[in-house]
Amino acid sequence: MRFQNRPMEPADAEVISHWRYSPPYNFYDLDADPDDLIEFMDTGRWADEPHWAFDDESGLLAGFLTAQVQPGSVYMGLGLRPDLTGRGIGVSFMEACLEVLRHQWPRHTLRLDVALFNQRAIRVYERTGFMPLGTFWQDTNGGRYEFLAMQRKEED
Repeated sequence: MRFQNRPMEPADAEVISHWRYSPPYNFYDLDADPDDLIEFMDTGRWADEPHWAFDDESGLLAGFLTAQVQPGSVYMGLGLRPDLTGRGIGVSFMEACLEVLRHQWPRHTLRLDVALFNQRAIRVYERTGFMPLGTFWQDTNGGRYEFLAMQRKEED
């Protein structure tokens, strides 16, 4: 599947905020953590933390990407529409996200955190060049969860 990116609009964020994943992936429902939802919906932050929407081949909103830029690195967040998960298109979506980040911030180290239970996503990240850095615990979504920090070094 091919994806087309564009700057996210408030209407996209509203649609994404209502995406519902089946258990155990409902952990990723944006309203599972009210603070995360507030941050995601705050368009005032988007100048410093860019948000992109990704449309599928039929022009429907299929995913999103966010970036928090730090000196020499970019922390990325991403999500694929629930009905598209588990269908073998994660690598294609991830490559579309990486293309955006490479264009904007060449030679930066890309970083992400993923819930350790989400082995499906971890496999996608590994297939697209991310390496594990280690695990950590975080209080979020009404509980305490173990996460895996991962990174990918971008080169010339």
